[in-house]
Amino acid sequence: MRAPAVRPGPRSLRNRLAPKPPPLLPELSILQATPASRLGSLAGAGRAPYWAYAWPGGCLLARYLLDNPGVVKGRRALDVGTGCGVVAIAAARAGASVSAVDIDPLACSAARLNAELNGVELDISSVDALRADAPDAPDAPDAHVVLAGDLFYDPAVAAEAGAFFDTMLAAGAEILVGDIGRQWLPRQRLHLLAAYDVPDFGSAEARTGSVYRWIG
Repeated sequence: MRAPAVRPGPRSLRNRLAPKPPPLLPELSILQATPASRLGSLAGAGRAPYWAYAWPGGCLLARYLLDNPGVVKGRRALDVGTGCGVVAIAAARAGASVSAVDIDPLACSAARLNAELNGVELDISSVDALRADAPDAPDAPDAHVVLAGDLFYDPAVAAEAGAFFDTMLAAGAEILVGDIGRQWLPRQRLHLLAAYDVPDFGSAEARTGSVYRWIG
């Protein structure tokens, strides 16, 4: 029988990644995969190591927050699907009190390392916030602003995100979305706030991506 894979601790995870500025964000440093990272050896983690990359939707939203700190300053922000934590870190830099959640515990570990690297404090937890029946999902009134980068990559996740955003919107939260124009992005439910040119993951070619307010 094949032995179960062992999840790396923070030190091991840090040693596999290299700090560098994400696209659009020269003032931040994020631990990211390199050819020597050997992240494929993390079989058993349950999913691809998306948390080892700065995805464009998150970079777009992070750039917007740093350019417009008044959007979140002094407010409670919830970063859904935090991944490497780049959006949450930008929100904290802009003056928000930030909770960040992700379904993958390894993403939470990476986000904690990146928060430490950038000198900010985040409240990070591993929960499936998009599932309405998740017992530990954040309560709607807990956040003034909900932040989401690159959540519309899959139709099922997109549907769950839309339902969650509607719940938060009804509770009075503002929803901000960063996306590079993926297939399942519901543009009819979004109000454009800003646009930036950013390379998509795995490509050096820049595309125009946008930051939106969810209007339900």
